[in-house]
Amino acid sequence: MQFGYTILYVDDVVETIGFYERAFGLKRKMLHEREYGELDTGGTKLAFAARDFVQGMIPLDFDRPSPAKAAPFEIGLVTEDVQSAFETAVKAGATPVKEPAKKPWGQTVGYVSDNNGFLVELCTPIY
Repeated sequence: MQFGYTILYVDDVVETIGFYERAFGLKRKMLHEREYGELDTGGTKLAFAARDFVQGMIPLDFDRPSPAKAAPFEIGLVTEDVQSAFETAVKAGATPVKEPAKKPWGQTVGYVSDNNGFLVELCTPIY
């Protein structure tokens, strides 16, 4: 078994892909119409699917994150310069959640919310 991808359900795939390109410097890997898109994030894909498209295939109602209640997961993006990544993300429209800080184990970690309200952790690698 191998972890291949995470798909987040959003209202606007094109807008979300563009946001991740501007805020985090990720590159678009593919976009299928307005229904599905992937970013080049290394071995594991980060993808987005249109909520209404997915609901047409899977008979479930999906919650949306909100400012008062975040989704129960985070996206972790690893970088050597967390402070700069944090500032770039905020300038691109991300909502600051927690300023970058050094953890007792030596890792620097900061948090923002993306344009859909999903929590994104920006962190240095753990060696």
